Amino acid sequence: MKNLLIGVALAAFGVTPSFYLISGSDARAGEWGCQVILCLSSPGGPTQYAECRPPIQKLWRELAKGRSFPSCSGAGFQASRPGYEPYSCNSGYRLTKRYGDRGLEASCISTTPQTVSNDECYSENRGGSTSPQWRRSGGRVVCQRYVTTRPNVRPQPHYVDVTIDGVGRQRVWY
Repeated sequence: MKNLLIGVALAAFGVTPSFYLISGSDARAGEWGCQVILCLSSPGGPTQYAECRPPIQKLWRELAKGRSFPSCSGAGFQASRPGYEPYSCNSGYRLTKRYGDRGLEASCISTTPQTVSNDECYSENRGGSTSPQWRRSGGRVVCQRYVTTRPNVRPQPHYVDVTIDGVGRQRVWY
């Protein structure tokens, strides 16, 4: 397993030793914290390799219990405080939050105006930043507005930002 984890780290940061995470004399790949760091540095994801699944699953369990990120002697990394973001938006949309009748409500709003039914531009109900407007697009005039949709609910809403050797930053969801 040690050779696989070292190979993962080398593949993640290239073969050049200057980007190598851990010096062989200072850290052992058998240490749980060091295993976590090596697995997180995998370009294919932290659980790409079967050997990485147990230490990463243990990491998720420990973080979910409020425990701190594990340490690894000889590795230069930092972990942020745990964060919580239960919602995400599809590409082309940004997450917005506001207080409504049911407390804090989240929605996704398109980053560019989208073409909608012409009936929306003829309607008397206008006003606000998402109001439909006539716009020129592709040589013709179309009705467009910023579209809102429901956000996606993340299966793992908690996260920690990990910075490895001050170079690679990764958000770990659990």
